[in-house]
Amino acid sequence: MRLRRRCSAAFVHATLALVLALAGIAPCFARERGPRVDVLCPAPPIPVKLGQRRVLVYELHITNFDTVPLTLKQVEVFGDDESKVALATLADASFSKAMIHVGGAMAMADTKTKPSDAGVILPGTRVVLYIWVELPAGASVPGRLLHRMAFFAPNSSTDATLAAFEVSVGRSAVPVLALPFHGGTWLAGDGPANDSSHRRSIFAIDGYIRSPERFAIDWVKVGPNGDSRRHATQTPDDYWGWGEPVLAVADGEIIQVVDGFADNALGNSPPITLDNIAGNHVVLRIGADRYVTYAHLQNGSMKVRPHQQVHAGDVLALLGNSGNTTGPHLHLQVTDRDSVLKSEGVPFVFPSFTYLGPGSEYELDKHITVRWSDSIPPGDGVLEFPAAHE
Repeated sequence: MRLRRRCSAAFVHATLALVLALAGIAPCFARERGPRVDVLCPAPPIPVKLGQRRVLVYELHITNFDTVPLTLKQVEVFGDDESKVALATLADASFSKAMIHVGGAMAMADTKTKPSDAGVILPGTRVVLYIWVELPAGASVPGRLLHRMAFFAPNSSTDATLAAFEVSVGRSAVPVLALPFHGGTWLAGDGPANDSSHRRSIFAIDGYIRSPERFAIDWVKVGPNGDSRRHATQTPDDYWGWGEPVLAVADGEIIQVVDGFADNALGNSPPITLDNIAGNHVVLRIGADRYVTYAHLQNGSMKVRPHQQVHAGDVLALLGNSGNTTGPHLHLQVTDRDSVLKSEGVPFVFPSFTYLGPGSEYELDKHITVRWSDSIPPGDGVLEFPAAHE
């Protein structure tokens, strides 16, 4: 009997403990599930100076795991403290400029949802939200970014909110580059901007997605006539930049040299593959995990070989028109891996240049003149660089 009483007492004690434990976790089950989404930030932003401000550039990939369409109504981006004023807010019409639907799901789906409803995410589909945060002048860079996302689902009386989704802010040093050419006036074609084609390029290769062109620039030389061409003839050598020496932007080691692709006729490019997209190109390692790609170089113009050590200002090749291009220019990007496409684009700056305004407004005898220092170039801006001897 004594043994039985002890067992009974132990059973009561264990049962009571279980009840108390279940009571303790019950509030967890009472919490709202929130939006059934998966959110991914492929590459944390690295702060970089653009003009007088610092910008944080990154993407959020949002996948709808629900059985109904979800409408992304608002995204607020905060610094280290979500209780303070938001650093950026996206809502309503801004989604049409900052979001793409992977695979064209909005246009292809058999649904009443219109492609113009940019914030709608269909079941089982993914969107990419391109975020560009400009910090106020003089503001400190946060250590993390917190995101509050409000979603609406059909037949729901309230929005489902994903609160405090955290993205770390990278602390890697931003490389300061020497010029990739001998000074002069250049257009930073499709350069750093939230809506540039480089910014929006995503490559799915070998089971991973990459954005190597996040900060890439297509450099087009502007001549003394204020144009990219001398006489508007239909040959590559009519471009002021054709044959321009392409220079090492820092001391480093040549990792890749690809030559042998013919330069294209103006307005034409070959069927593009992963092998020929960059045309003739050079990859230069300038740090432990920083690589500079120079693409679309002139056929037969290579001045360097793999594993060669070079110094800033050394000639690598000549500007050409090979690969995925319809007119002579230098495609330049900095990435975190030694691959043209299987890498993530990272920011860089030049120590000094003069900003002459947007290319769409540029006139030879009528433009602004603003000195920028330690800045990344603005997309589609016309820039003047000092000659190499200055």
